[in-house]
Amino acid sequence: MTAANPAPPTGPASPAVDLLEDTWARGVPHEQFALLRREDPVHWHEIPEGHEGFFAVTRYEDIVAVSRDPGLWSVELGSFFVRDQPPEALDSLALTLIGMDPPKHSRYRRLVNAGFAPRMIRKLTADIERRAELLADQVGQRVRQGGADVEFVAELAARLPLQVICEMVGIPAADEDLIFDWSNRMVGFQDPDFRTTEEDGQIAAAEIYAYCDQLAAARRDGPRDDIISALVHGEVDGERLSTHEINMFFVTLCVAGNETTRNLLAHTMLTLIEHPRARAELVAGIDDEELWASATEEFLRWNGSIHNFRRTATRDTEIRGVPVKAGQKAVLFYTSGNRDEAVFADPDVLDLRRDPNDHLAFGGGGPHFCLGAGLARTEIKALTRALLRRFPHVELTGEPRRMRSDFINGIKYLPVRFS
Repeated sequence: MTAANPAPPTGPASPAVDLLEDTWARGVPHEQFALLRREDPVHWHEIPEGHEGFFAVTRYEDIVAVSRDPGLWSVELGSFFVRDQPPEALDSLALTLIGMDPPKHSRYRRLVNAGFAPRMIRKLTADIERRAELLADQVGQRVRQGGADVEFVAELAARLPLQVICEMVGIPAADEDLIFDWSNRMVGFQDPDFRTTEEDGQIAAAEIYAYCDQLAAARRDGPRDDIISALVHGEVDGERLSTHEINMFFVTLCVAGNETTRNLLAHTMLTLIEHPRARAELVAGIDDEELWASATEEFLRWNGSIHNFRRTATRDTEIRGVPVKAGQKAVLFYTSGNRDEAVFADPDVLDLRRDPNDHLAFGGGGPHFCLGAGLARTEIKALTRALLRRFPHVELTGEPRRMRSDFINGIKYLPVRFS
């Protein structure tokens, strides 16, 4: 279902706005979002190279309203990416949890809900904290040997979520680096550092599917207490999942389960380096549970791991009085909603005790609220606290490098020194 582009609005914001991947590689366009929220909050954005344009939705209230009306705003109809996808890609994306509409989404989500329920995260917390302490201890050994220069993304931010999600899914620890490599190549499709050729992403997908098939075959004969066993032996509407359905589930859990939290951890550390007073406040209150809980929410508001999420209108409608035709795209910019002046007092101030803090880092609510929200919160708090407990001083030793992506808010290189 498609529609011809409407004439773009003539608001004063239009000439200044570019929300595609090159902009994000340079930095988060907070000034552009502030302009849009003020002057053109439902902004028509063109896409070059023959792609259909989209409405950039930048106000908190509108993002929440669209998120909570999946009947009107479909993800399955056109995927969750800004650019339109070819039919074969759409078919595969519609088999992922984040690419499904209710009621199918709800039936499939029930297969894995238990593994991410609050009581399960509480059971996992001690193990997550233990893993975080071990990672911090490894840094401590290097400090005692005279060198604590660390590439934070690969050596720390990637390790904890990889270890946790691999154990939950049922992947041997020896294969964690395979998941790391496949994740980079699959989500970094707009970044040349992660995808070396046009075919590389397809090759990575084929490799991870083959790996999943081997793991699933082993669990058919010998089920364990892990998520891959739940997928292999689970049923939806009385039928077992197909091989392709299991593959897509596996990819979503492995990639989203490590990539998003990896970026949240990297952004949190960079934020603390850039805000030494906030870092000092956390060090002084290292055992203050209330402070750490609110600080974690503020880190999530300050820099979420996903820039946006696209929806496609199932019928003619409007957003804030702007007409939207059936088949047109609305791209919900969580990054903008998290700095909306109508919702957050002093939104450009990092306030570790901000309350309330109903941020959009895990989506705008509704059926697609992030399955791993509790897990991400626990991992951010555990690793950041373990590091600051040992090393109250941390500094950059080089320039951070951001991922070139209009979907993932990624940091791919963050050189730091702990002391």
